[in-house]
Amino acid sequence: QVQLVESGGGLVQAGGSLRLSCAASGSIFSIKTMGWYRQAPGKQRELVATITNGATITSGGSTNYADSVKGRFTISRDNAKNTVYLQMNSLKPEDTAVYYCNARTGLVYWGQGTQVTVSS
Repeated sequence: QVQLVESGGGLVQAGGSLRLSCAASGSIFSIKTMGWYRQAPGKQRELVATITNGATITSGGSTNYADSVKGRFTISRDNAKNTVYLQMNSLKPEDTAVYYCNARTGLVYWGQGTQVTVSS
């Protein structure tokens, strides 16, 4: 079992920045990939960014981004803290959504979600 707890959401004006955090606990040694997804009202949940587990515990892993956030968002991980971050810059109103942390071991785990609202 893996437990995920997100934090860092909130209200920000367009052009502003937020950093989301996702702390993992439990069977963290089995995690292969972690990522962020988002779901806006009336829309399906979509991929934002993922980061794979590196070959060693000190490796940052490879990253993948949705086209809509490339160049604005950065995903990173701190293995010592078992935490994944999503730095979001140049936020746009269309980034407004509930953001969910995700971990994959062979099974899929989700956090409870954190609201991000970007005002125009």
